Amino acid sequence: MEAPVKRKRADAVRNTAAVLEAAKAVFAESGVDAPVREIAARAEVGVGTIYRNYPQRSDLIIAVFRHELDATADAAERLGAERPPAEALRLWAERLRRFVETKRGFAAALHSGDPAYAPLPRLFLGVLASKVQAILDAGAADGTLRPDVRAEDLVEALARLISISVDGEPGRSDTMVSVLLDGLAGPPAPTAQQQPRTD
Repeated sequence: MEAPVKRKRADAVRNTAAVLEAAKAVFAESGVDAPVREIAARAEVGVGTIYRNYPQRSDLIIAVFRHELDATADAAERLGAERPPAEALRLWAERLRRFVETKRGFAAALHSGDPAYAPLPRLFLGVLASKVQAILDAGAADGTLRPDVRAEDLVEALARLISISVDGEPGRSDTMVSVLLDGLAGPPAPTAQQQPRTD
């Protein structure tokens, strides 16, 4: 009697992943007002499956946001474990770009004033900051990254710069992202109070 239950659970997991991936693609192509049947067709599930799990459109939008956010956080953790800190940070910035591109597909909904979306900006930083801070701390420990940068500030700055590229100015944005990441290398320059006296 256990096997059918396990199969059903596995199918449910696959269906959820398929729906979220399909919704992400459809939102990016057609906006958040795209028909649910279009998402269902791409995910190869019934429309009822979507409504059963996401009764309101906002439920589906939030689920896509959270799915992509978790994947971006997982990428930071994985890269931090596999690569030197400075390299991990650059590679992760590319993963953040994919998240920002996805988020643009439903930006109108997120900024609509609907209270359902109110927690998402804080969630964005809350989920990502601790993972990115681990990379920054590792870089500070081995001397390859400045020790005085907070992950919250860095994530927000990167997201804003990447948004410029997503909105149509890729060259400008890519250059500034590189400048920002270059500025994280090594210890900070001494402040005026720290400069050695020459008199």
